Amino acid sequence: MDKNTIVGFVLIFVLIMIYGQLMQPTAEDLEAAQRQQDSLAQVEQQLAASADLAPSPEAAPDSTEVPPLSDSLQQLQLQGTFGHFAASASGTEKEEVLENEMIRVTFSNKGGKIKEVLLKHYFKILTDEEKVESQGELKLMEDEKNRFEYLFPVANLAQGFVSSSDLYYQTKLDGNSIRFRASAGPGKYFEQTYTLTADSSYQIDYNIKMVGLQDVLNRQEDRLQLNWVTYADKLEKNTTYERNYTSVYFKAVDETPSYCACTSDGDEDAEGQALKWVAHSNQFFNTALVAEEAFNSGKMETRLIDIEEEDLKFMRSELNLPLRHQANESFNMKFYVGPNEYYRLAAAGDQLEDIIPYGRSIFGTINRWIIRPVFNFLAQFIGNMGIVILILTLVVKLVLYPLTYRMLYSQSKMSALKPRLAKLKDKHGDDQQAVQVETMKLYREFGVSPLGGCFPIFLQMPIWFALYRFFPASIEFRQASFLWATDLSSYDIAFNLPFNVPFYGEHVSLFTLLWALSTVAYTYYNTRHMDMTMNPMMKNMQYFMPLMFLFFFNNFAAGLTCYLLFSNLLNIIQTVVTKDYLIDKKKIEEELEAYRKKPKKKGGGFGERLEAALKEQQKQMQQKEQSKSKKKKK
Repeated sequence: MDKNTIVGFVLIFVLIMIYGQLMQPTAEDLEAAQRQQDSLAQVEQQLAASADLAPSPEAAPDSTEVPPLSDSLQQLQLQGTFGHFAASASGTEKEEVLENEMIRVTFSNKGGKIKEVLLKHYFKILTDEEKVESQGELKLMEDEKNRFEYLFPVANLAQGFVSSSDLYYQTKLDGNSIRFRASAGPGKYFEQTYTLTADSSYQIDYNIKMVGLQDVLNRQEDRLQLNWVTYADKLEKNTTYERNYTSVYFKAVDETPSYCACTSDGDEDAEGQALKWVAHSNQFFNTALVAEEAFNSGKMETRLIDIEEEDLKFMRSELNLPLRHQANESFNMKFYVGPNEYYRLAAAGDQLEDIIPYGRSIFGTINRWIIRPVFNFLAQFIGNMGIVILILTLVVKLVLYPLTYRMLYSQSKMSALKPRLAKLKDKHGDDQQAVQVETMKLYREFGVSPLGGCFPIFLQMPIWFALYRFFPASIEFRQASFLWATDLSSYDIAFNLPFNVPFYGEHVSLFTLLWALSTVAYTYYNTRHMDMTMNPMMKNMQYFMPLMFLFFFNNFAAGLTCYLLFSNLLNIIQTVVTKDYLIDKKKIEEELEAYRKKPKKKGGGFGERLEAALKEQQKQMQQKEQSKSKKKKK
């Protein structure tokens, strides 16, 4: 190193020392800088809170006020948090609206998302403090706590991602279509486009596009995560019923649709499964997101919220979209935001109609392919849903009448044997064991089965269970009035109680009360000629059951209890007409005598086995009595 170079370095060092002394901050400058650092820390905390992926149902919004930053510091902070998307991280929220005959959709440029959807032809029930009902606007996707966001895996960011919901989008409205674009630099952007389809549709075509982001997004990631959170609103009068029918439904490719638990917290992990669609569904309305191809995988969950809270249920879906790191990528989807109308959902394809909770297994099959088509056929000609239920009940009764006739015929045969059974009681007195043995012997002798009247009832039970699911799941009964009932999909109210009765409620359902009374009357009429000595407990239970079901059915759908009442009334008519006019009692006596004279085969049938068991039980009882007598004599 020569002399000139050494002198140069010394002079540079001296200049640096002088510059440092001159530019050294004063105490006031240091205090101001500290205030700026504290402000930055608060900004970071607020941004971290807003980017939280799993908002708790009980979470409250952060109300921390952040002191304003200088433009340069704010831009620096935005770049550190949003990377290439920093230019789209600030702005003013504005709303745009698209609508057709069925829905009005409000969009926000903050997040480029749907802010709310108004259903023009449906309303929700509002109840004031005096329990007076009124109708209000029915909106979906409107809760401020909802989230619909893409998490971009932007490279070299501390938090590892940028949320699309934190960005402000450039908006372009074109007829019935709206486009939102968030810039990530020259020639680089993320774009969301929504298009309303036909006037009579609840569908919204939706696609996203990523242009020039191949170098912006982390190449180690092969998926783009969509985080979808819904706080379901209370839309129906019967909140408990509605909550039990609200859940996340989804369909894996080439599989039948499934769902998260409805009556408890539920989680479903579809990792490694391609998903065709996911729907956040209330009892009668749903918001479904359907992929043109398929989502790579997903995780779905539901969480119960206290019944006293404003929200009904918490639902969340994490969906993974393919990320190929190409210069131009797109992913096409469509929204369905509307009612659970069977034919409309079926027309949308991909088994969306399975969102309607008709039930699984045989019950769902009966509802979808037997009861629903019959109901829809009748509804074409009859405007009142209550009359449709009456006609539907009559049709079911006519179809099942052969089984009912066999049951009543078996009961008539039992009634014909009642005089003979009375003689057995007189003969054996209080010896119940002997009476039971002789009774079974008598039944076998005359070819009468005590279970003959029960078997047809068991064959009808699938229909009953199917109807139990049909009425509260069918939107056609929603807010349909009949007599005193204002909503056949919810409970009817004859009058309200001034207090809450545990397991019963704060109201009296008149359909349920009339059903219980008619059940008691029908039971009495139908069993007054039957011998109950073999099972006296059953005599009391048959009257106790309707009273117990008063509590069970008081909060059920009025359509179901109305059907049960109609069913009871038709049962009484069928029974009276069949027993008094169609069944020939003289012919039954002749049939019993003819069977008694027939030679019997000893095949070890059910009657013989039951008789043998009773004889063995009688023998054991006699041995115990003899043993007790011997001990007393000693």
